[in-house]
Amino acid sequence: MPDYLDDLRLAHVLADAADAATMDRFKALDLKVETKPDMTPVSEADKAAEELIRGHLQRARPRDAILGEEYGVEGTGPRRWVIDPIDGTKNYVRGVPVWATLISLMEAGETGFQPVVGVVSAPALGRRWWAAQGHGAFAGRSLSSATRLRVSRVSRISDASFAYSSLSGWEEQGRLDGFLDLTREVWRTRAYGDFWPYMMVAEGSVDLCAEPELSLWDMAATAIVVTEAGGSFTGLDGRPGPHSGNAAASNGLLHDELLGYLNQRY
Repeated sequence: MPDYLDDLRLAHVLADAADAATMDRFKALDLKVETKPDMTPVSEADKAAEELIRGHLQRARPRDAILGEEYGVEGTGPRRWVIDPIDGTKNYVRGVPVWATLISLMEAGETGFQPVVGVVSAPALGRRWWAAQGHGAFAGRSLSSATRLRVSRVSRISDASFAYSSLSGWEEQGRLDGFLDLTREVWRTRAYGDFWPYMMVAEGSVDLCAEPELSLWDMAATAIVVTEAGGSFTGLDGRPGPHSGNAAASNGLLHDELLGYLNQRY
C-alpha cells in the first residue's frame, strides 16, 4: 500500500503558500468580490489561492489531475488533487475568521475516486488538520508539532453535540422536520458552519454534523480527516465518502441514528 506521506508533505507546502496569500488579503478594504452564476460570492483571494496551488502542483506533480472550485478540472489519470481555495468565502469577505483552504488528493480505486490525503488549513483561526490514508488524523501547527485526533465515544443521542451550517437547505429538501426533531433530541446544537464542524467531529468536541448540499471540493479533505480519526463520513444516503452531494459525519456510534433523523420526510 502506498504511504502517501510525500503527498501529505506536499499538501502542507501548498497550504502554507495558500495561507500566506489568503491572510494577506483578509480584511483588506479593497478586496474585490464578484457573484458567480450560482449566486455565491468569489473573491480575488479565492482565485489567487487556487492559481497558486495549481502552479505548485503543475511543477511538483505534472502527471496528476487537478479539480478546483474556481477553475474546474484539468488533466486525467488515477490521481486527482481536489481544491477549495477558501471554504467559507462568505465569512472571509465579511471578516469572520472561520474559513479554510481545503486540499485533498483522491486516487482511483475499485469504488471510484476516494480521498487518500487531506489538509484543512484555517490560518485566521491558527489551526490546521490533516490525514493520510492508514496514518491517522492530526492537528497542529506543522507535521512535527501535532496531536493525533480521535472521535468521541458518546453513544447516546441525548448526550450528543450536533453542529450544522444553516436551516434553509434542509427546508428546501423537505428534510426540515427530521432535522428539527434531531435538534430536540440531542444535548446541544451549534451552527459553526462550513469545514469546522467536521474537524470538531474528528477532534471529539462535537459528535454529529451534516449539511444538505455540498460539492466534492467541500468534502474530500474533511472526509479523510474524519474517517482517519475513527469517525464515519457518508452522504445522507449512507454512501461512504464525499460523493453524494451532501454529507453526514459522526463518531460512528451515532451514525445510523443521525441518518434516520435526516432522512425523515413528511
